[in-house]
Amino acid sequence: MMQIGEFLRKTDLTIDTLRYYEEVGPLRPTRTTGNRRQYCTADIDWVNFLKRLKKTGMSIQHIQRYAQLRYAGNQTIPERLTLLQEQETRLNIIMAETQGNLDFLHRKMTLYREIQAKSSSTPNPPKN
Repeated sequence: MMQIGEFLRKTDLTIDTLRYYEEVGPLRPTRTTGNRRQYCTADIDWVNFLKRLKKTGMSIQHIQRYAQLRYAGNQTIPERLTLLQEQETRLNIIMAETQGNLDFLHRKMTLYREIQAKSSSTPNPPKN
C-alpha cells in the first residue's frame, strides 16, 4: 500500500486530476481508519488504463460508465467490451480522416516538387 504522494509520483497525475478522478468515480481508493487514502499497485495499473482511454479520446462520461461497470464485476465484461468497440469505431473514423488529410498533403507536395523540378530544369530567360 502507498500514500498519496508516492501514488502521484508513480502515476504522474496532479493532485487536482487525482481528486477529480475520485470525485467523478473512476478511481476509488481504500481509506485507512484515519480516513487517509491508500493505493496499491492495481490502482496504478487502473490509472494508467484510464489515462490510455483518455488518450483515445474517450469522453469522461464513457470513462465513468466503464469504471462503474468495472467496479460492478466481471459480469459487466460484455458491456465494457461494447464501450471499447464503440471507441475503436470512433478512432477508425478519425484515422481514416487523418489518412485522407495526409494523402491530400502528399499530393500537394508532389505537385509542388514537380513544378519546382520543371522550373529548375528549364533555363531562365535573360533578364533585361
